[in-house]
Amino acid sequence: MNNLFIAENLKVITKVLPILKIQIHQREISLIVRRNHLIPVLTFLKNHIKYQFKILTCISGVDYPSNKYRFKVVYELLSVRYNIRLRVKVLTTELLPIESCGTIYPAASWYESETWDMYGIFFTNHANLTRLLTDYGFEGYPLRKDFPLSGFIEVSYDYTRKRVINERVELSQEYRAFKFTSPWETLKLN
Repeated sequence: MNNLFIAENLKVITKVLPILKIQIHQREISLIVRRNHLIPVLTFLKNHIKYQFKILTCISGVDYPSNKYRFKVVYELLSVRYNIRLRVKVLTTELLPIESCGTIYPAASWYESETWDMYGIFFTNHANLTRLLTDYGFEGYPLRKDFPLSGFIEVSYDYTRKRVINERVELSQEYRAFKFTSPWETLKLN
């Protein structure tokens, strides 16, 4: 089974599933669905005999601040039986949560926590939505395009105090000239 076979079955899929849009780019197929239809679509794609997308390889997010639906959450699915990959995309805003698919794909809970930590996209019915990549006291979401590049607080480990300390970032500094000796200048050629 290849992508051509799935493309032929897309007409059948659109009659069965509530799909908003189908995108085919360089022989890769993406389905865009409404966020409230995500769980039935993923369940169908996992359990249907013609598709069998049993593995969720990744969940990632994309931020489009100027769009009505600011965030796009992308689910990457793999069918080992037919050696095919498929993307399922869901559009959402800052305030609209997405239903967790952790009951369908157990690996999803890690990816959803990571997406929440980086983008602030909330997943309902999630078993344990915690920060994974940032500190527990961290404020904001680093992969949003409106997040400041330098941040406001610098976190470092102080070896004398033997703990993590938070310091305010100070970016203003005078011009400094660094004078390093070159290793080539120390060599004496005869």
